Amino acid sequence: MKKVILYIVCFSFILLTPVASFGVGTLGDASGNLNTVAGGAGVDTSQSVGTIVGQIIKVALTLVGLIFLVLTVYAGFMWMTARGEPDKVEKAKKIISSSLIGMFIVVTAYAITALVTGAFS
Repeated sequence: MKKVILYIVCFSFILLTPVASFGVGTLGDASGNLNTVAGGAGVDTSQSVGTIVGQIIKVALTLVGLIFLVLTVYAGFMWMTARGEPDKVEKAKKIISSSLIGMFIVVTAYAITALVTGAFS
């Protein structure tokens, strides 16, 4: 478990280092240039890229939360109907722990994304 925490800390440090070194001012010019090129190509630029990506992330997180809920209910039902059979109970425990680990990874990824995008706006 200590290795996993160490990997998460190192990975988040690697991701946040460019944010601290490059600064925020460089993205404003790039965004204006991209809007100019997209407008010239006939693309609707009324919504920013950040808004569209935010909507996609919101939908993805909703689906992941729904999958987590379904897996948890399924594992709980499996555990309750195991009737003391150790194989079924262990399988249910494994499903619950795997879904919790997956949900932790997704929430951590969302938190890192929110932190990085917050630094740019």
